[in-house]
Amino acid sequence: MPDGAYVVDCAVYVDGKRLPGRWSHAEAIAEVRERGTGFVWIGLHEPTADEIEGVAEMYGLHELAVEDAVHAHQRPKLEHYDGMLFMVLKTVHYVAHEAPDTANEIVETGEIMAFLGRDFIVNVRHGDHSRLHGLRKELEARPERLQSGPAAVLHAIADSVVDNYLAVSDSFEQDIEESESMVFAPDSPIGAEQMYLLKRELLELRRAAAPLTAPLRRLVEADNPLVSPEVRSYFRDVDDHLTMVTERVARADDLLNTLVDATLAKISLQQNNDMRKITSWAAVIAVPTMAVGVYGMNFDFMPELRWTYGYPIMLGVILLVCMVVYRALKRNRWLGSGRTVLWVVPLLVAWIVLIAVQISLGIGRAPAP
Repeated sequence: MPDGAYVVDCAVYVDGKRLPGRWSHAEAIAEVRERGTGFVWIGLHEPTADEIEGVAEMYGLHELAVEDAVHAHQRPKLEHYDGMLFMVLKTVHYVAHEAPDTANEIVETGEIMAFLGRDFIVNVRHGDHSRLHGLRKELEARPERLQSGPAAVLHAIADSVVDNYLAVSDSFEQDIEESESMVFAPDSPIGAEQMYLLKRELLELRRAAAPLTAPLRRLVEADNPLVSPEVRSYFRDVDDHLTMVTERVARADDLLNTLVDATLAKISLQQNNDMRKITSWAAVIAVPTMAVGVYGMNFDFMPELRWTYGYPIMLGVILLVCMVVYRALKRNRWLGSGRTVLWVVPLLVAWIVLIAVQISLGIGRAPAP
């Protein structure tokens, strides 16, 4: 029986076919070594140091590699130990969202560690989005691939991880194209924080893909008794796909840098336009404010105080000057679209009415003794 819940699956493969029954890690390796052929494939999910200890002792896993597999948070790498390879791959998962400007997270990461021996492969998974269960089913449906030994499983894992990089990079390109259209659209809601979010999440993909280049090249170019020439040629295809991913990430990063600059320039331009509008309306409102300031001084001898039509004439002059200032600013494009007038004009009229009340109170006030 399997050793515990941390053991996702433990199987014995002979001539590419899975032997029936359920096996513990000790029973599986004993069966393979008694037959002198086949290999064991064990899948573990986030085991603790105590849980992996029995597998490590039975299969001769190096203690430093075991420590890395337990604690995770490793860079992609390939290490050689006596008769064993230890490989770390980072998995990525694209988080679906409605639009780039509404997303809080775009990429989630996990890890897969693989111990490759002559007659076994032990993979340790961290995260819940590596899809290794489906990969096992696919390989079991094609026994001719499993006949190449445990190295074929390592290739399949690396190929699945890198293909997922391609899928995530495709989704990233769609997000960037959507962000680009929003940046250059008038009155778009996107801001610099969305651009920085995309750059931060793109950096997660870069951290997963870029360091994997050197380990894959070593598997492709260096002779290793654990990896047959046939399987090594398959790793060459994975390396080509990884090169495509790194090139896409570099292009996306360059485009994001351009979009960040464009976004910041657009924000600065919008702020300048807002300041010009505020200044323009302040100039318009300054006209009636000045009139109130002059006529609110209540001197004995002031022009038009005793005129019969002085009050309406003053209101008309104030309104006329305000309109002249408005037209001048509008012609110089310091004011916004005509839709702004729909709410500014009533505000201006209310302001003039308030001024009229203040003027009437000032006129009706008795002169100082």
